[in-house]
Amino acid sequence: MITATPTGNSNLKADYNLGYVWLISVVAAMGGLLFGWDWVVIGGAKPFFHRYFQLTTEAQIGWANSCALIGCLVGALVAGALSDKFGRKKLLILAALLFAVTSIGNALADNFTIFIAWRMLGGVAIGLASSLSPMYISEVAPAQIRGRLVSINQLTIVVGGLLAQYINWFLVRNLPQGATDEFIRNSWFGQSGWRWMFGLTAAPALVFFLGMFLVPESPRWLAKNGKPDHARSVLQKIGGENYANAAMTDINSTLASEEIQHVRFADLLEPKMRKVLVLGVTLAVFQQWCGINVIFNYAEEIFRAAGYDISSVLKNIAWTGSVNLAFTFVALGVVDKGGRRPLMLFGAAGLAVIYFVMGWCYHSHVQGWPMLVLVLAAIGCYAMSLAPVTWVVISEIFPNRIRGAAMAVAVMAIWIACFLLTYTFPILNRELGSAGTFWLYGAICVAGFVFIFLKLPETKGKTLEQLEKDLVD
Repeated sequence: MITATPTGNSNLKADYNLGYVWLISVVAAMGGLLFGWDWVVIGGAKPFFHRYFQLTTEAQIGWANSCALIGCLVGALVAGALSDKFGRKKLLILAALLFAVTSIGNALADNFTIFIAWRMLGGVAIGLASSLSPMYISEVAPAQIRGRLVSINQLTIVVGGLLAQYINWFLVRNLPQGATDEFIRNSWFGQSGWRWMFGLTAAPALVFFLGMFLVPESPRWLAKNGKPDHARSVLQKIGGENYANAAMTDINSTLASEEIQHVRFADLLEPKMRKVLVLGVTLAVFQQWCGINVIFNYAEEIFRAAGYDISSVLKNIAWTGSVNLAFTFVALGVVDKGGRRPLMLFGAAGLAVIYFVMGWCYHSHVQGWPMLVLVLAAIGCYAMSLAPVTWVVISEIFPNRIRGAAMAVAVMAIWIACFLLTYTFPILNRELGSAGTFWLYGAICVAGFVFIFLKLPETKGKTLEQLEKDLVD
């Protein structure tokens, strides 16, 4: 047991069982690992399944890369509709099962239509996990380390993506340099190698599935759904009896008892809820429209435009994952000390500068290592700011009574924004060129900086109930 004193309510001083809190947070964050793995694996598989299925148009390529986002929207909607009724734990178990099944389905797909269907169903799992994993962690975490614990979810997203990138590279490391499209399509790489990239996702999915049976349900969900004794028991395991009593008092003070079981999406449009919903949705959209996901999903096109061949592209993709991981650790170290707002401002400003320089390099036909350095700088900036902190903020700003529904709306906004970003990149790249496309993303980052500066309050060190009183009451 470790003594810790959170800011805010002095009655919430406790001898926290931080080992237990970290354990259940890491298990829940396996949803993030599968999210990252399943999301990134397509970037390495794309040069091979494109040739296998003989995709030739921008529309086909955009659809292959973005179709999973339709499933993500469905998954987020399901999370919002059902998590307040059935709990966070049951739906995370469902997400784990879907990850396992759909990874095998994609690996065995023998035509493009079946491949798309499995990708969309896998997107449902991503939508569930991306909504529920950070929300679950925020509901079990003590206030003064909540940012760090919710950021574990982003860390596991990055680890999952990095594992996928290195496995992708390992499977095709012997691909001859300068291989033609015809050679790739008819070789082991084009026929079977990419299938292993998808199929291996089933292994961590099964670990996640089994691990979720070992963690408790969210104490805030239990209290909200008429199970106070069970909620108190979980809170006692986290911080002892005094902490449990004080936490239960705070939780109960924010719940409207007559409406506990009957949350509706329409409730989010109440005047006092609308302001915080707009804040969460705008931050969610900006996290995607800042443009970083095109680097992960269209790494081949970006690096090829910078003068790299396909073998070098796969090595560079692995480098991007390594930088992403390293700077996510930086975020873990500062999010509860420096706060959410400064990191978000830094990320928006940093990306704006980097994108404007990248656009100039494309415009001036600069190729090779300078472009690689700029891409890695953009990923590092994003990984220590907008990537983890957005998830932290949207998991903590919504009131207890409507958190499931509100979180679902914010996550749906993320996936709608991500779909538009991913689908439109090939079109923008064709119409505006690489330079114009990244200048556009830079302008969006400037707008995001202004919004964060004007609208985002600091949330570090406050309990979820304190934040609800500050932002809503």
